[in-house]
Amino acid sequence: MAGDSTGWEVEHASLYFRSRRGDKRFRVPRWPKLTVCVDIASQLILAAAVSQGPSRDTAEAPGVLRDAHRRTRFRRALWDGGCDAESFHVLVREELQAHSLVPIKSGRRTRRWPPTQYRRQMKRRFYMRVYGQRWQVESAFSRQKRRLSSHLRAKTWNAQQAELLLKVLVYNLMILRRATVPFQQSTDP
Repeated sequence: MAGDSTGWEVEHASLYFRSRRGDKRFRVPRWPKLTVCVDIASQLILAAAVSQGPSRDTAEAPGVLRDAHRRTRFRRALWDGGCDAESFHVLVREELQAHSLVPIKSGRRTRRWPPTQYRRQMKRRFYMRVYGQRWQVESAFSRQKRRLSSHLRAKTWNAQQAELLLKVLVYNLMILRRATVPFQQSTDP
């Protein structure tokens, strides 16, 4: 199981375009942020939460992890460095009885070892080959944004939340449909 979060556009013009246009009202905007847990084998989204970004992943990750764990038991939780906190490792390892794999990124580069138990274990033995499967969640985000659009049409916060959760549902239905329909070759020469 892999997890991450991503932001969604609320206007048709991109953030980069608006900043380069020289908009005097330009400021760091708030945007809808989707945090998900994705099954690595099937790329189904097991659990999702909507919040406002920019914010750290550590706020939504525990709730999403617990929801995903209620739906299916997993052996490993792969998250990015945004969830590098001892409390996250304690949740995954002691409460959910799984193995957490999160790169140690927070803080300055130093020769000192992390003072806490699970972060020390991450520094001692980090399985890069296993962690390499975290690209599955990035692939799920990419597919979802390409197929279902990367911007939201809703203007109010409640409608944006509902639209994002609907996009998650439609994405899962697309994955299930693809899994049940056999591959058919074209009869055109």
